[in-house]
Amino acid sequence: MRVLGIAGSPRRGGNTDLLLAEVLKGVAAEGAEVKTIFLNKLDITPCQHCDACFKAGVCRIKDDMQMVYKELEKADRIVLASPVQFMGVSAQAKAMIDRCQALWARKYVLEVPPLGDRRLRKGLFIAVGGMKLAHLFEPSLAIVKALFKVLDIKYAGDLLFPGVDEKGAIKQHPDALKQAFLAGRKLVEE
Repeated sequence: MRVLGIAGSPRRGGNTDLLLAEVLKGVAAEGAEVKTIFLNKLDITPCQHCDACFKAGVCRIKDDMQMVYKELEKADRIVLASPVQFMGVSAQAKAMIDRCQALWARKYVLEVPPLGDRRLRKGLFIAVGGMKLAHLFEPSLAIVKALFKVLDIKYAGDLLFPGVDEKGAIKQHPDALKQAFLAGRKLVEE
């Protein structure tokens, strides 16, 4: 089993990264192969909505997103982690998601599997937000659930932590890292 961790935070070693690393430790404890990509290190141009992907399901922009497409296709499980910024996923995560327009075109225009085959894939979403608003995660959840639906990835759940802002503050949460580890184990057991 191959598990792809997608780190959407611009802040390396922050709360989102710590949670993602713990989920992937849980995954690895179950014997799965793990790969993490850090979106902030990649050169991903925003989608230009040129519709070139409607012809063959391939984006015409040749940047690091080409590698992301390949990793998504290889993965059996996907863990997307992003801090909440202005009620949504980070700009890095959103740019990657928007560039999945080429995969949307495969599914809805060309009517082929968006990730190349029809095997069961599952996805987990991790988000941390500094505020404690009642509906803090709803916009991000809508975006991530839409992405997973387009990519034919079964939504396997989420880990959402409000009121966590300062770098490393998640370590003070009573059981956040334990929850993350267990979520990783569960993701590959199912």
